[in-house]
Amino acid sequence: MPISQVFILSPRGERIVFKDYKRDAPSNTDETFFRTYKFWDGTHRRLIRHSAPEGDCPPFFTEKGVHFCFVKRNELLFVCTSLTNTSPSLTLDMLLRILEVIRDYLGSISEKAVRQNFTLVYELLDEVLDLGIPQELSTKRLRPYIFNDIVPVMRDNFISMDYLVDSLGIGDILEQTRCSDATETSVMKASAEQRNEIYVDLIERLHAVFDAAGQVVVVGVDGSIVMKSFLVGTPVLNLFLSGGFGVRGYELSSSLLDYVNFHDEADYNKFESERLLSIHPPEGEFTLMSYHCSISATTMPLHLAHSLVELSEHQLELELRVRAAIPAGRYAINVTVTVPTPPFCTAAAAELKADVSGQAFEHRKEECCAVWSIEKLLGTAEEVCSIRLSTGTAVKPGVHRKLGPISVEFEVPQYSLTGLSVKALDITERSDAYNPSRWIRNIVLADSYVFRTH
Repeated sequence: MPISQVFILSPRGERIVFKDYKRDAPSNTDETFFRTYKFWDGTHRRLIRHSAPEGDCPPFFTEKGVHFCFVKRNELLFVCTSLTNTSPSLTLDMLLRILEVIRDYLGSISEKAVRQNFTLVYELLDEVLDLGIPQELSTKRLRPYIFNDIVPVMRDNFISMDYLVDSLGIGDILEQTRCSDATETSVMKASAEQRNEIYVDLIERLHAVFDAAGQVVVVGVDGSIVMKSFLVGTPVLNLFLSGGFGVRGYELSSSLLDYVNFHDEADYNKFESERLLSIHPPEGEFTLMSYHCSISATTMPLHLAHSLVELSEHQLELELRVRAAIPAGRYAINVTVTVPTPPFCTAAAAELKADVSGQAFEHRKEECCAVWSIEKLLGTAEEVCSIRLSTGTAVKPGVHRKLGPISVEFEVPQYSLTGLSVKALDITERSDAYNPSRWIRNIVLADSYVFRTH
């Protein structure tokens, strides 16, 4: 699986890192890639339309005889090229692993971190591939060959310790939730400071589609147990999970997992009987377990009701009601309701409750959408937003079809939809005094939460 080039581009298409392994591809492939990525037209030189629609560039495509594969993280584009036909799955797996290695050594993936540590990134790219052939993609086994020091990246904003403890996070989550200095620590810095700790995130990403009446049409959960290890030595980690679930085809439980994948080095022999997973945790970030679950429609954490009224020939009123169907002791944060507006909508203004703080409304005219934001929504609570839309032309019949579908984003900390949770985390070493710090968190994310309006 020979790779010709690996490069990292900024959101503006600027070349941050460019590593050419074989010198068989043009030196301006980054420009070719970004032009195609930015102006993807959905046809891509075909007589029939491509499966990827206009404006949604696929992760694999061929342009000017060069095969491209890319992933996007925190607005950065990680790209590899090849002139030969390579396996897409293997190429993507290799690129993701390279990204994980860079993240482990830098502590976080951001444009500022990559720019300030570009010599370290080049050193890592020199070691992981040789003449385009993958050599070593293990964070721990690369350590003896890496000599550049990490340049710490300072944050622009200050985070209180209370918020820091509440929002310890790893994995690809919304920025406000995952801005933890602890989990964005480089493995090199952690080793130098002799840190002995591990972070565990049980992340459940919810996908749901509702019809115009608010009834669930499609629902599913993609979950993962993501760990970031700064443990000293070679301990054995035993993770005990709650017993209220089972794997479909094996056991009847309150929640059935449709399928489960484990880390290559995980011992899951006692998973069915004792809900136990054991592993010698590799250094850095890794996914211990991933799963998919089809859940009941009654467990939806947030509900949205909407109604559209024609006030006059040039004005409409859209009322939105968001209700948190989670227990009173829980809450949702970073709730964002996005409503696509018709192109002929010239202005939009919202009426919010006067006694409520932490809410905002924005009409993004260029993007043809209105956005209602709620910082924190308590369990069982309901919030209302009335949006008045002004049009440049007279309202025509069927205008409601131009509004929607409405998408909702949110996070629910310390909550689980499937009933899966970490019951205990046992770490054993030869020394009796071995007692590392443990940080565990559950979180539910709305990955795709869509309400149809007609």
